Amino acid sequence: MSFSLPHDVGVYLYDVFIGRFDLWVGFGIVAQMMFAGRFLVQWIESERAGRSVIPVSFWILSILGGGMTLVYGLVRHDAIIILGQVLSNLIYVRNLVLIAKNRRIARQGG
Repeated sequence: MSFSLPHDVGVYLYDVFIGRFDLWVGFGIVAQMMFAGRFLVQWIESERAGRSVIPVSFWILSILGGGMTLVYGLVRHDAIIILGQVLSNLIYVRNLVLIAKNRRIARQGG
């Protein structure tokens, strides 16, 4: 019995990223890139402000990337992705509701 870790890892990676690649995998990759992009936005805004900042665009990218990932999970029938993204997207939307509420109060002078 021969065991070749580099070969086995290479075969595995080829199967996951090439052998099983289809339109939905491409969609899932774009969703993950959008979702990951929110951290880049947050980092840039924090550097500009000189303090930790979570801009509205962070939450928008969270909803878009999380929503796309949810669609991917639904299409792939992946319970883990579905459960994780449903809860996460509720939190992202709630943050936008709180931001809008605070802005409305600030405009009214209270």
